[in-house]
Parts: sequence; C-alpha cells; structure tokens
Amino acid sequence: QVQLVESGGGLVQAGGSLRLSCAASGFTFGIYSMGWFRQAPGKERAFVTAISSSRTTYYADSAKGRFTISRDNVKKMVYLQMNSLKPEDTAVYFCAATATRVTGTNQQTYDYKYWGQGTQVTVSS
Repeated sequence: QVQLVESGGGLVQAGGSLRLSCAASGFTFGIYSMGWFRQAPGKERAFVTAISSSRTTYYADSAKGRFTISRDNVKKMVYLQMNSLKPEDTAVYFCAATATRVTGTNQQTYDYKYWGQGTQVTVSS
C-alpha cells in the first residue's frame, strides 16, 4: 500500500523557517521523482518544487532562493526546507510521487500519481 505522510507544518511568523518532511512507503522510492505542491484557500493546487531520482531539482519562481528540496533514499524521505517565509506561503502543502520523468518548473498535479494528505503551513504577518 502506497503511503505518503507529510509532517512539520505549523504556524510561523513572517521571515521564519519551517522544514516539512514526507515519509514514503509502498513503492520503489529511489526511482521516483518527488514533488511538493501547495494549495491556498480558494486556489488551485500549485507546483512548488521537485527532485528527480537523480537529484535534479526544480523550483517554482515563488520558491527559488528560499526553499530547498532534498531526499534521503535510505530513509525514504523527502524534505522541504522553507526559509524567509511570507504570508503568501500560507497553504496546505502536499507531497507527491511520480515514476514518470517530469522536468521543468511548471509541473502539474496530473504529472504525479501518489499524494499525501497534506500539512498546513500558516505564516502570520
């Protein structure tokens, strides 16, 4: 059974940092690309960042320079380090996995097969 379980969300002041984690199980983690998406209230789920099986990374413009994605294939974990957080970063953050080769900074939800349940990130001003 495939599972993606996010953790690490919470409430933080603007300018602060959070580290999200995603624990994966039930599939061959090392060959999958892993992504983070976010969904703010009233908005569509949007791409944030992704890391391929070869550790190539992709970032949406909103995440460049502030967010860092990483993965640990032994622990089957993917992380999202978020620094210099802004109120507009407030959203539910979702971890996702895909076995297909996805590239670029405009990745879509339909590119990804497996999804976690999400973790809430709230940035106060």
